[in-house]
Amino acid sequence: MRTLMLTARAIEERFDSALADVRLSGPKYGALTVLVNAAEPLSLGELAARLTCVRSNITQLIDRLEADGLVRRVNDPFDRRGKRAAITALGARRRAAGARVVARIEKKMRPAVSALDHHALKRVLEALQ
Repeated sequence: MRTLMLTARAIEERFDSALADVRLSGPKYGALTVLVNAAEPLSLGELAARLTCVRSNITQLIDRLEADGLVRRVNDPFDRRGKRAAITALGARRRAAGARVVARIEKKMRPAVSALDHHALKRVLEALQ
């Protein structure tokens, strides 16, 4: 388990360091990716559910993304009191730059895992969640 935890931490640090080059963090990249994939503004609750984190963390994350000009809050058409997060053009560009960074890292890491049984590894990792 220790090796698994150290490996996860090392991979996360590698991604965070590379994403910093495009002025993103892992959580910011993750939120922008969810918004891009959704193709529509999401409520903060829905965004939190898709990222599997608590609503208060999402509020803080959206605050930071909004301050960076990467998302904006828009009115929720189904709840006049609610707000949704919408990605901006700058957010989409920054996320695309992040996706290129992530793809390069994944390509570098691919040889280390190419000989593994990917289905078995996925089953083990999912069983540990």
